Amino acid sequence: MLWLLILVPAAAGGLAFAVPWNLGRRALLVTVAAIHAGLVAASYPGPDFSAPVLYGWIGLDAASFLFLAVTSIIFLAAALYAVGYLAREGRLAAVPVESDLAEEVPFVNFPEAVFTGCLLFFLAAMTLVVLSRHWGLLWVAVEATTLVSAPLIYYHRYPRSLEATWKYLVICSVGIALALLGNFFLAMSARIGSAAPLHLVISDLELHAGQLDPRWLKAAFVLLLVGYGTKMGLAPLHTWLPDAHSEAPSLVSALLSGVLLNGAFLAILRGHCLLVKAGLGDFSRELLVLFGLVSMGVAAMFVIGQLDYKRLLAYSSVEHMGILVLGAGIGGAAGFGSMFHVLNHSLVKAMLFLAAGNTLAYFHTKSTLHVRGMLRVLPVTGLLWVAGLLAITGCPPFGTFLSEFAVLKGLLDTGRWAIAGYYLAALAIVFAGMSAVILPLVYGTADTSGTPRDEPRHGAACEPPQEPHERPLREPWWSLLPPLVLGLIALVLGVYLPPGLSDLLHRAASVVGVE
Repeated sequence: MLWLLILVPAAAGGLAFAVPWNLGRRALLVTVAAIHAGLVAASYPGPDFSAPVLYGWIGLDAASFLFLAVTSIIFLAAALYAVGYLAREGRLAAVPVESDLAEEVPFVNFPEAVFTGCLLFFLAAMTLVVLSRHWGLLWVAVEATTLVSAPLIYYHRYPRSLEATWKYLVICSVGIALALLGNFFLAMSARIGSAAPLHLVISDLELHAGQLDPRWLKAAFVLLLVGYGTKMGLAPLHTWLPDAHSEAPSLVSALLSGVLLNGAFLAILRGHCLLVKAGLGDFSRELLVLFGLVSMGVAAMFVIGQLDYKRLLAYSSVEHMGILVLGAGIGGAAGFGSMFHVLNHSLVKAMLFLAAGNTLAYFHTKSTLHVRGMLRVLPVTGLLWVAGLLAITGCPPFGTFLSEFAVLKGLLDTGRWAIAGYYLAALAIVFAGMSAVILPLVYGTADTSGTPRDEPRHGAACEPPQEPHERPLREPWWSLLPPLVLGLIALVLGVYLPPGLSDLLHRAASVVGVE
């Protein structure tokens, strides 16, 4: 089962380059996404998970299953959305509308074979990330996600998307290099602190954690936190994230925010768990709390008056990554809340990015200054924006309210009153900042002239439109069903948390040492 989870999307990714028909590639994408979801569901056996394979390098525990399930759900939604998206996009040339560009030449999308193949390779790489039980293999898998997602960001081959892709590659490569150095330090802690050298199998290191050299182990965690924190989008290491999320196609943005960031978070949790078992948990907890607070503060500043609604969602992701590591650092109820928030944030943020894709397809701009009256012209998408605003800012009755409240409870239980005040203040600022941007998009006066307008010179960029003058008569079902289902799941989780899911979340928090 573990091999199938990795090999099926990997083989399909290679097949996508060979299939000569675009319709066949789209069918392959949805079929593999559905098969992967079925394999994930079948891999949950109850109290016990399957034994590791490949000498313990690949395995499935409660934390792996949680992250794997989130990955599969979001990818299936993105795959369904991609069918209509790719049919609409094709390979038509797109002329940019920014008035400050010196060269007004058309840009052509990547061939659909590249886009579909890289999507499937991305699913395979992310599956390998969450199933990896060896620090070296985990590093390779995280790096693979960077390489296969770069062409997805650069799908439109547009100047701004090229800049965002290079920034993504360079900054994440620096981060992954630091994570590799952290692996070296882990190896040194195992060689110096134990009688016999230990391999970098995660279970072996955790079993002999007390024998590891604490100085090398602390240094290793710092490097792992900085390295994988760069990929996770923790401030001040987040600078690639707003550009990449903004310039990528919206379904790719949903995968980046709802799936990719989680993989880096899991890697950080594995490092934190190792320090907890080595008796150095206080060291890693304080670092996690620090990065969490900084990330929430930075995001709160940048959401205010944001001129690009996709960048707004990107900075919201920075905030929520801060909530995740803050909850993990506090532990207890906050640790459970952090695991629950992984699921809630992924569902809601993917929903919002898909809604942003619908908005972009109609208005042909990401500028918050030029989008108004969505409830009149795109009523369902407008409702998705309103529901998404309430959900992503932690309002009841959505699941994000429960997970963010659990983090707050953990802060209060441990007597961290000052941090709790900071946490609430950051949430309030983000709520006010996002409301000030999103509500005018939904309730403002609509402009249905269809006339292309220039973007502000230093404002939000416009994703290359296919037909700038055409306005759809209705919202296509393929663009509404995936975000509606994701939003409905997030709503149900705020009203009813199934006992099986609650048990899984507790077990996942225990496995990674945050509860």
